[in-house]
Amino acid sequence: MPTENPGQERRKKVAILGSTGSIGTQTLDIIRQQSEWLEVVGLAAGKNAQLLSEQAREFGVKSIALFTNATGSGIPYGMEALTKIATQTEADIVVVAVAGVIGLLPTMAAIEAGKQIALASKEVLVAAGEIVMPAVRRHGVKLTPIDSEHSAIFQCLQGVGQDQIDSLILTASGGPFRGRRKSDLENISVEDALNHPTWRMGGKITIDSATLMNKGLEIIEAKWLFDIPADSIQVLVHPQSIIHSMVRLTDGSVLAQLGNPDMRLPISYALLHPERKVNQLPSWNPFTTPNLSFEPADESTFDALKIAREAIKLGGTVPCCLNAANEEAANAFLKGRIPFTKITEIVKRVIDQHQSTAPTLESLLETDANSRAVATSLIESV
Repeated sequence: MPTENPGQERRKKVAILGSTGSIGTQTLDIIRQQSEWLEVVGLAAGKNAQLLSEQAREFGVKSIALFTNATGSGIPYGMEALTKIATQTEADIVVVAVAGVIGLLPTMAAIEAGKQIALASKEVLVAAGEIVMPAVRRHGVKLTPIDSEHSAIFQCLQGVGQDQIDSLILTASGGPFRGRRKSDLENISVEDALNHPTWRMGGKITIDSATLMNKGLEIIEAKWLFDIPADSIQVLVHPQSIIHSMVRLTDGSVLAQLGNPDMRLPISYALLHPERKVNQLPSWNPFTTPNLSFEPADESTFDALKIAREAIKLGGTVPCCLNAANEEAANAFLKGRIPFTKITEIVKRVIDQHQSTAPTLESLLETDANSRAVATSLIESV
């Protein structure tokens, strides 16, 4: 790593949970570009010991961990090992980019340790926003979103008072099945569902985009991030994926953030905020996509939005139940175990069987485990 230049501010030290995944590898790409300003001090991955070791060698990182044991690797593993990376390294910022609710315990521990959180794992706020955001405020830490939609809103809200916000508009590409009817989705293949028109993402999140469950989860995440009622959060289909989201203000103005569909842009902003540094990413050219279009989301064909809105309305541990059931169902589809149309059907059935309680760390973890068990049972009966 290059040494700091005289007169420059100290480089921000970064720990990455989920360093071998899509967001993690793109985060490291940004750090390569911004090595004057950012430095890696901790890396954790799910189970890819080889790539994790290569990353550690490249960035000179000694503190590494896996969630799942890799025989013979000698790398510390398990939830405790991930939490140690999030809390006991010298990190200023912890990037949470692990899949699913695995990130909840390390995130809470990092908040309590006074670390800034750069959050890519939307499941953390979907499942536990009611306890995570009060912890953020209680410990006086900063949480910057990495999701492109929430990053866009976060950027638009800089300098805007809470009392000036009328509503939020989350944009959606519409996924690979935009314009289809429900009957068209009966025999969808995994390959078809993974063929996203504008973004290149991991498997599970791409399936969420195909069902529009990703927008349902984002409504819940936005509610907690920006302290906005879910009824004041709209979803608008924008196929070009250039406007990443919008904010409607009380005077009728609408603010929007535009850019190429490249996750490295929101990652860079989350890490460097409030600064903006010159990077090597191509800027959007209006002449390449001169016609930006919009249409309402089809909630009759894609019922995930209704299911998510109902979950947040019910509150308690229901959003956590939703998240767990969806993760199991989406992964079951990816493995060819259930048809595409069964994903949201299973999610709804799991929610219908769930007995909601007040959200605490313990009740949320219990809900997550129980909901996965119910979902697995329903999947096996398909």
